[in-house]
Amino acid sequence: MILLDSDVMIDLLRQYPLAMQWFDALDEDEEVALPGYVVLELLQGCRNKREQERIQRAVAPYGTVWLSAADCDRALEVFTQYHLSHNAGMLDVLIGQTAIALGVPLHTFNQKHYQFMAALRTVQPYEKTP
Repeated sequence: MILLDSDVMIDLLRQYPLAMQWFDALDEDEEVALPGYVVLELLQGCRNKREQERIQRAVAPYGTVWLSAADCDRALEVFTQYHLSHNAGMLDVLIGQTAIALGVPLHTFNQKHYQFMAALRTVQPYEKTP
């Protein structure tokens, strides 16, 4: 499973050429999924109903994965431990915990958002040009 963070999904939505090349080169049998919290972030960025419907259509082909109650409890522990010392974001903790719970790396360019989550593996899926 390839689990995408918001920044990677935004690149795909904007059809950023390097993101599209990477995505097109994926094995077609590989499941691509989004944490439900990523979908919420994408919807939160919508300014009107048309944009919201566009996002809903764009994410529909992907699997959407959610944390179990026990994993939410673990995310709460992590957030409580790191929100003051590392400025941990609530949604970042939930997204990171989703990857940990699934045992898969999170494909993201926001490594600093997750640096305090020792059990989380992150992958930069493609090169970004300056």
